Amino acid sequence: MLPTCSPSLKTTLMIDICCVGHITLDKITTPTLTKFMPGGTAYYFAEGIHNLGTRNFQLVTAVGESELPVIRKMREAGISIKLVRSQNSVFFENIYGEDQNNRTQRVRSKAAPFTIKDLEDIDARIYHLGSLLADDFAPDLIPYLHGKGKVSLDVQGFLREVRGEDVFPIDWKAKRELLPYVDILKVNEYEMEVLTGCNESHEAARRLAEWGCNEVCITDGSYGSLIFAGGEFYEIPAYMPTRVVDVTGCGDTYSTGYLYKRIQGASYEEAGRFAAAMSTLKLQSTGPFSQTESDVEQVVQQAIVC
Repeated sequence: MLPTCSPSLKTTLMIDICCVGHITLDKITTPTLTKFMPGGTAYYFAEGIHNLGTRNFQLVTAVGESELPVIRKMREAGISIKLVRSQNSVFFENIYGEDQNNRTQRVRSKAAPFTIKDLEDIDARIYHLGSLLADDFAPDLIPYLHGKGKVSLDVQGFLREVRGEDVFPIDWKAKRELLPYVDILKVNEYEMEVLTGCNESHEAARRLAEWGCNEVCITDGSYGSLIFAGGEFYEIPAYMPTRVVDVTGCGDTYSTGYLYKRIQGASYEEAGRFAAAMSTLKLQSTGPFSQTESDVEQVVQQAIVC
C-alpha cells in the first residue's frame, strides 16, 4: 500500500498550482490491437507541468489498487501527489472501428468523488479541476476552493453522465450556480455550445463571462483558440505540427501551458500562445507532453502558424 501523501508534502507550503482529478485506467481497442494505459486530465496535466520544470505543484488524485504502480512511478520522478483512498480507479474503455473518428466509450468503474475534506490541507494559488465525469466533485467543493484561491476548470466531465456503463452527453445543470466561482474556464467549441446555446465563439465567451468567469479559453483544434478576459478578445493561432501522432490530452496540455505561464505573470496572449505551442508538441508524440519549456518557446518564436 502506498502512502497517501508524498514524503515531501508540507501542508503549510503555498503551492502555485494544485491539480485535482482522477488518473484513469484506459483500455483502447481498435481492429488491430488492444492496449491499456494511464489517462485523464490529472495525468496529462501533472506529467506536462513536471516536464516544464516546475516543482511547486501538487496533484490530488484518487485511484484503486490497479493504478498504484502509476502513482509510484510519478512520485519517483519527483511529482508531489496526495492520494485519496478509493476502492476503484476510473476505468474507461474506448472502442474504435475502422473509422478512428467513431468511438464507443464505456465506463467500467468509477473512483471516489473529491470532497472538501480532501483539500483542507492544500493551500494553492490556483486549483485546476480536471473533471472526467459529472459526479467527480462534491457540489460544495468549487465554492470552497474559490474561497482559498483561484479556481480553474476544464468543463468536459460536467457534460458527461454515466448510466450503467454507457456515457451520455448532458448539459451542466448547476452551471449558473457554480460558474461565478470559476475564475478560469477552458472549453472547446462543442462544450461552449452545449453550455451557452451559442455556436459563435465570441458570443459564447461573452455569455460565459456574464455568468461569472473572469478568463474564458475556447479551443478549436487546428483553428486555434480564443481567450476572453478583462473585456478583451485575444485570438491565438494554432502552430503547425511536423506530424500528428496522438491527439489524446491536447486540451489538458493547453490548460497546463496556459496556467503555467499565467502563474508566472504572463499576459493572456502570451499564455495562450505558449499553451498552443505546447499542445502542438504534444500532438507529435504519444502520451503526455515530454519536452521542455525551451522547446515550447522555440515553436512560438518560429511562428509556424496554420
